[in-house]
Amino acid sequence: MERHRCSVILEVEAKNKQMELMSSMCRLMFATAIILAAHQFSIYSSHPIGVCYGLNGDNLPPPSEVVGLYKSSGIEFLRLYEPRSDVLEALRGSGIAVALCPKNEDLAHIAQRPGAADAWVNTNIAPYMNDVLFRWIILGNEVIPGSLANYVPAAMANTRHSLAAIGLANVTITTVIPGNALESSFPPSAGAFSSDITDVMVSVAGILATSDAPLMINVYPYFAYASNPSQVPANYALFTATDPVVTDGSFLYFNLFDAMVDAFHAALEKIGYPDLKVGIAESGWPSAGNDPYTSIGNAMTYNRNLMNHVLQNGTPRRPGKLMETFLFAMFNENLKRGAVEQNFGFFYPNKDPVYPFW
Repeated sequence: MERHRCSVILEVEAKNKQMELMSSMCRLMFATAIILAAHQFSIYSSHPIGVCYGLNGDNLPPPSEVVGLYKSSGIEFLRLYEPRSDVLEALRGSGIAVALCPKNEDLAHIAQRPGAADAWVNTNIAPYMNDVLFRWIILGNEVIPGSLANYVPAAMANTRHSLAAIGLANVTITTVIPGNALESSFPPSAGAFSSDITDVMVSVAGILATSDAPLMINVYPYFAYASNPSQVPANYALFTATDPVVTDGSFLYFNLFDAMVDAFHAALEKIGYPDLKVGIAESGWPSAGNDPYTSIGNAMTYNRNLMNHVLQNGTPRRPGKLMETFLFAMFNENLKRGAVEQNFGFFYPNKDPVYPFW
């Protein structure tokens, strides 16, 4: 009888322990599910949109306030055109993904001497790498075509090696090229690189392809429209056309942005890289400086439609391929040349919005 009672007690204790274990496992599974859900939310709620932070102004707010404005506006990417220690200090702990460019005048040194690439990385990246989210390093801002073009492939290769040496092998290495890198661009399927830069572009594309990195391009429908309004309809430039404006074989173009991007896609196809990704390093519309083509209404319409477009659509040649995109620019910059160039900003230097957007 005593043995039976002990047996019952042991059985009850065993069941209690089993229930406690099951309860612990359920709590663990529940917590894990929450963590996974939060992780998935963080992935799918992020947007491949950034804003270029130009500093060509003598009345701009301090970098700490600018970083705060990026965060309060929900802007997740920031492009910086040269290493600025005050900006990099302000970016510590911000969580903003940063695209950083060496100065173009440093490109030859970085290309010709691996030690120069090491020095640049150790000066401008390594001191901040634990607190600043470096996502892109851009070697050459619109230097192809030009006298510095031939330095770009070696500068990219040397900088990649230098980043790997400090544990940042996953940072994207790329370059930015302008529209005049194309010898022809209309219709989009005729897109081709200028003959004098074809060899450089083959080398650049080969480097990008090895790490699945995008070629970054600057795309400005505004300039095409403002320079030739009789041939470029406003609705085609502003994403507001409801019918196709250009037909290129089986591809229908409702907006000039897609046509300009697809000209680059066609050019990459012609040099043997049909699958290379393209990203947008700059695109925007000025709010003043060249009436009637510049206006707050046009700037707001273009930038809003551009952002919605790149978040949801690819281009006719690359349907479904979303592009990492930087809008230009954060502020109106009073030291830039000409009234148009001074009025691309989303914000005035006092941080008031030029128009409601963010």
